[in-house]
Amino acid sequence: MNNDLDLLISFLQPIKELLLDDTVSEIMGNPNGQWWFERRGRVEHAEIDFDAKALRTGLEVIANKLSRKLDETHPLLNAQLPDGSRLAAVLPPVVRPNPAVTIRKFSKVRFTIADLIQTGAMSTEIGDLLRGYIEEGKTVLISGGTGSGKTTLLNALADFIPEEERIVVIEDTSELRIGKPNLLASECQTESHTGTVNFNDLLKAALRWRPDRIILGEVRGDEARTLLDSFNTGHAGSMATIHASSAVKALRRFGELAMRSHQQTNRDDISAEIAETVQIVTQVARYAEGRKVSEIIAVRGYDRATKQFLYDTIFERTAFDRGTFDRAADRPTISTTNKKENIHAIA
Repeated sequence: MNNDLDLLISFLQPIKELLLDDTVSEIMGNPNGQWWFERRGRVEHAEIDFDAKALRTGLEVIANKLSRKLDETHPLLNAQLPDGSRLAAVLPPVVRPNPAVTIRKFSKVRFTIADLIQTGAMSTEIGDLLRGYIEEGKTVLISGGTGSGKTTLLNALADFIPEEERIVVIEDTSELRIGKPNLLASECQTESHTGTVNFNDLLKAALRWRPDRIILGEVRGDEARTLLDSFNTGHAGSMATIHASSAVKALRRFGELAMRSHQQTNRDDISAEIAETVQIVTQVARYAEGRKVSEIIAVRGYDRATKQFLYDTIFERTAFDRGTFDRAADRPTISTTNKKENIHAIA
């Protein structure tokens, strides 16, 4: 174990077992003293007795070891641990009566599409379909909620990018492990003592690094406009993740983010650009039995008259559960209906 990490764990002794368990992906300590953890997509309660005073002292020591501040005047801590895990803590009086802490662990296990098929996250047919999209150079947006498995799926799909292509990866906190020979991976420095380098800074710089494909850890701010520009300037086959509750809402959210720093831009123009460049949206979601691919759509265009995205539903998990998946044809049934989604509808 990393000596620095071992030292930090010593201040979190009551949850050491969870910290060292590779099957645990997230640990959550609530202000009421209750502890929860996530394993293989399922959240479970943990019988842990962690004295509130000891927890606070431990968090303050960890912050100090990481050259950060955590006290009454700085009650929020967001930090990366030596093993790559992310720790988020908050002190009273922001929360009451005790401190709260969430640790998103850096996974030592790298899942492949075959692994995801085996765990039930998708069928073999869906795995083959997604593989085909990547190999064909489709631009793919992966959508879902927090902890739904977006990064895991993105990491697995990157396996299918041709070896000869140059990949530029941009992340907030390094999580992706892409085993390709021509790879340039970069990480934001939003809390650097020497200067801030954010998503948008890196994305703009990446366009000069001669990428064939750009992989963006998460679209969530001003970089949405820059990313859209990159899709339009010869970087097809790129991938990114985004927070949204459905595949079509992901397109809408992409548009909203792209307009935040360019409010003079016409909404219809932004939507039309997105429809021209984003070809596939894959939705992932958490279910009682774990994380699964829940929806895949193919974007066909944008109707300016009705202000709606046009798309074909390639796969819906509800349809699969009803037995409407075309197993005989070894592929999902593609809808021939001209489906639309009102971009102005409330998410």
